[in-house]
Amino acid sequence: MSSHSDSSRRDFLKKTGVLGAAVVAGQAAGKVSAATLPPLPANPATEKAMPMRNLGRTGYRVGIFSLGGQAAVEQPHNDHIAVPIVERALDLGVNYIDTAAMYGGTDRWSQRYVGEAMKRRRNQAYLASKTHDRSRDGSLKLLEESLKLLNTDHLDAWQLHHIDSQDDVDRIFSKGGAIEAFQQAKEQKMVRFLGVTGHRDPDLLIQCIERFPFDQILMALNAADKHHLSFQEKLLPLAVEKQMGIIGMKIPARGRILATWKPDPHNQGGFEGHAPGPGTLAMKDAMYYVLSQPVSTVIIGCDTIAQLEENVSFARDFTPLSERQLAALADKAQPVARQALFFRRWA
Repeated sequence: MSSHSDSSRRDFLKKTGVLGAAVVAGQAAGKVSAATLPPLPANPATEKAMPMRNLGRTGYRVGIFSLGGQAAVEQPHNDHIAVPIVERALDLGVNYIDTAAMYGGTDRWSQRYVGEAMKRRRNQAYLASKTHDRSRDGSLKLLEESLKLLNTDHLDAWQLHHIDSQDDVDRIFSKGGAIEAFQQAKEQKMVRFLGVTGHRDPDLLIQCIERFPFDQILMALNAADKHHLSFQEKLLPLAVEKQMGIIGMKIPARGRILATWKPDPHNQGGFEGHAPGPGTLAMKDAMYYVLSQPVSTVIIGCDTIAQLEENVSFARDFTPLSERQLAALADKAQPVARQALFFRRWA
């Protein structure tokens, strides 16, 4: 990197307030200066803990189970449960952690908890976060805050959060839109890779990845997928063709696809929709369905260390399902497709 590039990035970080506590924390953890990116993270426990796959063209090898930043990891005043879950995940070989500026509300609980672990263990986890702001300036402000809360001077992946409508796409790619923040942040090495995420409509995500060379995509996939606005039909093959890192989410649909889940009329636990009864699948089957697709990894939020350990054990023992087994699980999920795909566009 040229000295001019180093200087430009430092000027930008100073202006946005990023160069300061976050960088000092990074240097205290043994990282290089803010002007360069350190090597990709490496968790020494991953290789023996579970199968690993390429995260698209990024050059990173990711364990097939990764930790999501929701569930217990976004609940208010939950340090005593959330931080140990993050720490235990790293102990067990998880080497990818997902969070977002939106998780945990305005207090940003998820980023705070993950940041506690990152103070000591930043070099063990590929750290992914997101912006839900659609503007350049708003996204840069969220990035500045995210870096501080996560106790780091860079993200391994910064992603557009929850592309929900055509208006989102139009605003992101318009003059002054969030895509300008993405280009600037990557150029100035505040982020290593760029991504896009969505649950609602595959066509919106197809538009995004055809308009910009994102490095990775986080998409909602589960065994009910083919029954409504399927992501597997066109979006997933396109992401594979573009050699993107592909991360699956909403595998248990916040529990709604699982036979063990009991609906609570007072807490539907989702964006919209009503679940009249329990799901139809076991957690292992739900996870194996998605891991048998051409994904790099799956992210799942956990409420307890016991849940986390069970998910890691499933990942450790994974073998791909046959086409016949996949079809049987999709058929089994069909009666609960509405609740299992509560995050999709239904109107």
